[in-house]
Formats: sequence, structure tokens, C-alpha cells
Amino acid sequence: MWVELGIMPMLQFTLEVIKLDDIFFDKRTLELKYQIPLGKIGEFFRGLENGKIMATKCIECGEIYFPPQTNCPECPNSGVEWIELSGEAILETYTIINVKPTSFSKYPDYVVAIGKLKEGVKVLSWLNIDDQKKIRIGMKIFLRVVKREENYYTYEFFPE
Repeated sequence: MWVELGIMPMLQFTLEVIKLDDIFFDKRTLELKYQIPLGKIGEFFRGLENGKIMATKCIECGEIYFPPQTNCPECPNSGVEWIELSGEAILETYTIINVKPTSFSKYPDYVVAIGKLKEGVKVLSWLNIDDQKKIRIGMKIFLRVVKREENYYTYEFFPE
């Protein structure tokens, strides 16, 4: 194919069949540190650092977006404004995670929930509750900012 296109490949490859027993697997944990340019959504992260959960609201149609968006897909020429969410919510659904991905294996079984906030937006988050038997669909929950032991801010639901 390359020759037909007038292109000469720079590298020559040789196919070698090997058995799985011949392969050495190196299993190490690699710590990955990265920086995310915040740009127009920086207000969300600054809000978390100050204990506030921020969303954006379309200036034209009033639609609230969480996680925040930089513009409204329905009104692309209008802007958005930042609003603080109340945190007041009703539990809509949840699941108890007891088979965890490796990155969460150090945590005990945890609950992931969807709560509908007073403002109308639905939020997916952990539900921080001591007794999972007390969880009830329709119960009042509250979304709060939490600082993780890994030294970053996030948000979780708590029973009211």
C-alpha cells in the first residue's frame, strides 16, 4: 500500500510470534500529578475552596447547569451567570458500591446517589451515611463541600 502511494516507510517491522509465558509484566503503581487549566469554569473550583457549590444559569432562558457550563446549548448567543446552589435535595436513586475499581479499593463500601436539588438540577455524588439501611428514596439530603484526605475539594450528599 505504501509503495502504491509513492511513500516509502521509514521503519521496517518484523512480526514475531511469542508465547504469553515469554512476556514480563511489570506491575507498579505510578503516581500521576497533573494541572487542569480552569479557564471559564474556575469559579466552580474557587467556590469549592470557599465551601460553596456553584452552578451556571443562562441569562436568557434561566436554565441552570451543574456541572457548570460556559454557555447555554439552547441560547448560544447569551451568556451565563454564576449562582450558588442551596445544597437542599431529595434522594431520587442510589446504588451501594461493594465491588470497587482499584483506585477506590481503600474505601469501605460506599453509596453513589442522584439527588434533585431545590433548584431543579440533578447531581450525581457519593452519599455519606453511617447506616446504609436508613437510606430511603425521597429522603431529604444535603450537598456539601468536602476536603478529601488527598487534599482536594469535592462534594458529597449527607442525610439532612
